[in-house]
Amino acid sequence: MEIKPDEIASILRERIEGLDVDSADLSEVGTVLEIGDGIARIHGVDNCQSLEMLELPHDVVGLALNLEEDNVGAVLFGEWDKVSEDDTVKRTGKLLEIPVGEELLGRLVDPLGRPLDDKGDINTSETRSAEHKAPGVVHRQPVTEPMQTGLKAIDSMIPIGRGQRELIIGDRQTGKTAIAIDTIINNKDSDVVCIYVAIGQRMSTVVQVMETLEANDAMKNTIIVAAPADEAAPIKYMAPYAGCAMGEHFLYQGRHALCIYDDLSKHAAAYRQMSLLLRRPPGREAYPGDVFYLHSRLLERAVKLSDEQGAGSLTALPIIETQAGDISAYIPTNVISITDGQIFLETDLFYSGVRPAINVGTSVSRVGGNAQTKAMKKVASQLRLDLSQYRELEAFAQFGSELDPDTQRQLGRGERMVEALNQTERNPMPVAEQVASIYAGTEGYLDRIKTDRVREFLSDLIDRLHSDNKELLDRINETGQLSDEDEEALGKAIGQMVDDFGPDFDEQGNPLEEGESDWVTRREGDERPPVDSDQDGVGADASEAETQAEQEEAGTPA
Repeated sequence: MEIKPDEIASILRERIEGLDVDSADLSEVGTVLEIGDGIARIHGVDNCQSLEMLELPHDVVGLALNLEEDNVGAVLFGEWDKVSEDDTVKRTGKLLEIPVGEELLGRLVDPLGRPLDDKGDINTSETRSAEHKAPGVVHRQPVTEPMQTGLKAIDSMIPIGRGQRELIIGDRQTGKTAIAIDTIINNKDSDVVCIYVAIGQRMSTVVQVMETLEANDAMKNTIIVAAPADEAAPIKYMAPYAGCAMGEHFLYQGRHALCIYDDLSKHAAAYRQMSLLLRRPPGREAYPGDVFYLHSRLLERAVKLSDEQGAGSLTALPIIETQAGDISAYIPTNVISITDGQIFLETDLFYSGVRPAINVGTSVSRVGGNAQTKAMKKVASQLRLDLSQYRELEAFAQFGSELDPDTQRQLGRGERMVEALNQTERNPMPVAEQVASIYAGTEGYLDRIKTDRVREFLSDLIDRLHSDNKELLDRINETGQLSDEDEEALGKAIGQMVDDFGPDFDEQGNPLEEGESDWVTRREGDERPPVDSDQDGVGADASEAETQAEQEEAGTPA
């Protein structure tokens, strides 16, 4: 049978003309060329966009990162080890999107919004793009509203504002995560939604954090996004962007969100691993050239929106782990230059009992007093300077030289202020209690108390204020201000408490009694049983007998 080309062409033309384009499922497909370590090279998806989601068999999702001439390099999420060469890959035409919404509150999820706790499925109706352009300067306004951490040392000297990016940096095991957790607990009854992103941590550690928050009733307005250490690098890479997208959902509703990225050192390491597997050229410390952009585009999304945009805020608290206190390494300097200040935690201070172990000299908030309540600004304006000077004097005093009285007084006050700023974990304080504690130190009331009794004194002071001056505390908490009348009332209450507690020094700084205060001595004297003079001197005879026995033991004749 002879095949005529004209007939074939006419048949094909008829078939094409009769095709219903609307009902046809047209999609661009390709094939997997090679796969390994969670990275696939795909051929055939020529029109693929950067960061586009790709569909692979076994419910595996790919994210296109490298767009090369003849193939696409993609990172895979899910059970990628079930994918093999020559498998079909389909374009979705959508960029990576993350489930967002109220339904996620109180849950532990992975970066793709899938539940990791045993509380059932999460049925969200909305999604947001994982990568989102940060608002421009026209849509922003200055940071003026405080983000209270509940920690005296931070709220007084390194205040954080809503919409700020404040870095928490320090060696491992210095209390970085504790600051973040205390901040979440402190805001449990406020209008702030907290997102805690755990990157590269053990899953057992993340579960402990969740249990801590539940025990403190702080999980109800918190989302935990976990990319544990045993997960593939792409999941760790996605985690902070997913957490930020979840926070932005509330931001653009005019609400307030707090994102904690714990920690971006492991995030950078995961991105380095992924980039090397994608054959991207390595740079300093083998990180790819865009590792700065990796963190800057994430942290730029922290914002305080203008009133026209709803006045919402997204605050970022990134955490960076240093090696032997080296804050001049590559990733730490990158993130320091991106953020609006840093809280530097020092190992030596931590082991000397300072909690939180903040180095006042290297810690800073570039928003400063703008993000402080007026009451705190009034009582703590000189605190940073005083503590910095104390640390310098302390180092100088170690040489053992003779110190003049003024220097000794300054050292004594600094020592007491450090003790006053100490705070136990999981115990955030309201603004009024912080103001009262700091006022007692800066105004010299603690100078009459021994350093080892300062903590007990402050605890008793807070209890006394709650019972006798509750209206004063409520007024400071509600207004955020300390008027002259309130300051006078606070000073009078603290002065009365010093007298009742029993000072160890007089107003000139002289010890009242060797080792104990006159009040303690007087109290102990009151507790001794009185000598009854009617018992024919029995009490006196007993004391004489005791003295004689002591002398005989010492070998001295009576």
